[in-house]
Amino acid sequence: MNTGDITFRTRKWVRPEDLNANGTLFGGSLLRWIDEEAAIYAIVQLGNGKAVTKYMSEINFVSSAVLGDLIEMGLTATAFGRTSLTMRAEVRNIFTRESILTVEKIVFVNLGEDGKPAPHGYDSITYDRDRIPVKIANAQN
Repeated sequence: MNTGDITFRTRKWVRPEDLNANGTLFGGSLLRWIDEEAAIYAIVQLGNGKAVTKYMSEINFVSSAVLGDLIEMGLTATAFGRTSLTMRAEVRNIFTRESILTVEKIVFVNLGEDGKPAPHGYDSITYDRDRIPVKIANAQN
């Protein structure tokens, strides 16, 4: 993936609690981070705090990170469905510049007040913050 394609970026510092028995980044920690960042991205893009993970495609680890490394996670929206948002994720090691993994397809579903899939009404990415859910925005004021 060309970094110019990434529309959302966050960084994490690999700490002792993130390591596996081999002393490298535990895949479960990384997947938790990806899911959390994808959820935040979906909430902002869909304007609803009730967006949930529906699907995550095959995950292929191609390199790793060690204690003290910094990693960068990038997400980009690839499709808007009637009730869903599909995105692609890439994670890389900032120090080595190597890709750690890619997830070609992560699907989030927009939920209504009844907890069932609901239309969100969007078909394009926003770079503004005007889609932050009203409930969340009002809680900050």
